[in-house]
Amino acid sequence: MARDLWLGLDIGSISINTVLLDAGRNIVENHYTYCRGRPFHALREVLAGMLDRRRAAEIRGAALTGTGGKLAAGLLGGRFVNEIVAQSSAVAALYPQARTVIEMGGEDSKLIIMGPRGLEDFAMNTVCAAGTGSFLDQQARRIGVSIEKEFGELALRSCHPPHIAGRCSVFAKSDMIHLQQIATPVEDIVAGLCFAVARNVRSNLARGRELEKPVVFQGGVAANAGVVRAFREVLGL
Repeated sequence: MARDLWLGLDIGSISINTVLLDAGRNIVENHYTYCRGRPFHALREVLAGMLDRRRAAEIRGAALTGTGGKLAAGLLGGRFVNEIVAQSSAVAALYPQARTVIEMGGEDSKLIIMGPRGLEDFAMNTVCAAGTGSFLDQQARRIGVSIEKEFGELALRSCHPPHIAGRCSVFAKSDMIHLQQIATPVEDIVAGLCFAVARNVRSNLARGRELEKPVVFQGGVAANAGVVRAFREVLGL
């Protein structure tokens, strides 16, 4: 017997996140797919695979968000939801006690302030790559470290993370070159990068504002244990 399902798509600069929910908001399927510079090619493959397993008639509606969400919504006939609205609505529903949301994706980072009734304020970093997932990815490639497999684990080994500029990717690169020249261990450099992005959020997005707890950290970078550790220490969590 067919059941009613709802499709959610977050089409970002680095990946596509897909989820199917049933009427009780239970997750039926969820997938994380790298775009590799071809987001709509990846989207077509994701949807084709899903329709191999499900009947199209089961999917009653679709909501899309992310940098490519608006265009995809027009093509698929789904509903586009602004990223800030999507993230704050999800946090309000799943973690109503949360008062601060930090989201870090491939091309931007966001700070969302929550109140008892939901979204109260937000700030975004979209000017410079520093403080984003792409910043970490670029620097990891420079030192030959896999961002998915090694980065977070290496960062956790560091006991003395050095200071690396977090406001500008050019200055960060200069700091890293200097650290390599003085034979700084790789795990310390990696940890320094994690602390750089955490300080970037505190200085460029929070701008002196006291971040109320509890704090929710989401986005692709939230899977990086080294960055999670850095936020805990920088924000005193």
